Amino acid sequence: MRSLPGPVKRILILGGTGDARVLAGLLAGRTSFSPVSSLAGATSSPNLPAGEVRVGGFGGVEGLKSFLREDSIDLVVDAAHPFAVRISENAKTATEALGIPLLRLTRPPWTPQAGDRWHGFDSIQDAAKSLPSGARVLLTLGSRDLAPFFAREDIFWVARMIEPPSLRVPSNASILLAPPAESAEEEAALLRAEAIDWLVSKNAGGRGAEAKLAAARALSLPVAMIPRPVKPPASSVPTPEEMVGAIESLFGGQG
Repeated sequence: MRSLPGPVKRILILGGTGDARVLAGLLAGRTSFSPVSSLAGATSSPNLPAGEVRVGGFGGVEGLKSFLREDSIDLVVDAAHPFAVRISENAKTATEALGIPLLRLTRPPWTPQAGDRWHGFDSIQDAAKSLPSGARVLLTLGSRDLAPFFAREDIFWVARMIEPPSLRVPSNASILLAPPAESAEEEAALLRAEAIDWLVSKNAGGRGAEAKLAAARALSLPVAMIPRPVKPPASSVPTPEEMVGAIESLFGGQG
């Protein structure tokens, strides 16, 4: 295995996504890179990536800047969820202030296919207001985005998530603690069992939760698709493998 000239490069991965874990594994297998994965701590039993791991927030921009200096970080890779805007903003500000390079790992968004019945909305609040009265809706958003939907008493909600929510669950809602199903057939079985007639999803992209969209397509169910928020500009690549190449190019050699 060829190594980069000079010392090992310390790389902070702002992650929690599956792509971030893959990237950490790829970098940990190279002698010239030392990945440090930062997890927000949103789940109690996260799937830990290879290499060094830290859990919890930094304390805003100043806290992140302190960490970057104290840990001698050479590069920050923003591999946060496409909807995690705050950490991406903080990373942009902190790296610019310290002159540390920033790269972003951004998987492509989903795009509608033949047979899809997607309805676009400007925001989560807009989607919550616009869904038809009397619907049975599967929410696949995460606990932080439930409040606008739970405020409506004329819809029955099935909210699927990994961790139980902190807010009060109304009588017209049920919580399904489970990860996304791996196949469209399993997702379709859930949609039929719960008599779901609407699906709500963030456009996160990736294959990990794509089966629900295939199931909705097969059952001809409408999907309320929440578009991605705008993040500050950064040099971006779509896959962990391409990110490794971009990092090697940045540091002028092979890992």
